[in-house]
Amino acid sequence: MVDSRVGRDGEFIRRRRECLKCHRRYTTYEYIEDVLPHVVKRDGRREPFDRQKLRASILKSCEKRSVGVQAVDDVVGEIESQLHDRAEKEISSEELGKIVMEHLQKLDPVAYVRFASVYRKFKDVGQFVEEVRGLQSHDKAKAAPAAKPKAVAKAK
Repeated sequence: MVDSRVGRDGEFIRRRRECLKCHRRYTTYEYIEDVLPHVVKRDGRREPFDRQKLRASILKSCEKRSVGVQAVDDVVGEIESQLHDRAEKEISSEELGKIVMEHLQKLDPVAYVRFASVYRKFKDVGQFVEEVRGLQSHDKAKAAPAAKPKAVAKAK
């Protein structure tokens, strides 16, 4: 080996090498292989995790909302990180959907409900209204300040 350098943000390693027989020089690139789990669909099929498919579904949920593309990319990156940390070979589509919904609930409530309507296959408006009520009660519980203890006057 003649020379070794780390490429763009540690994304790859570039190595200059020399053939031991003919002494010709050439370059090789080494990339870290991402091993993400396969997604087990409701019908039992298994598909490799597809970052672009996840991104597209989140973007669709955020359509016509004031959610920037960078925020969506950040959520996709966080989800991908969670999947890396799990170190499991498979994840059910239901579990992946729950993870996405947790992130969307923090990002944008309308996007959350849109995603939930597809993910949970809402069959009527009642289910839709139920989800919105659940979201509202979650927001109220989060926004309610903790009760402050009242000052007690001491008698002299």
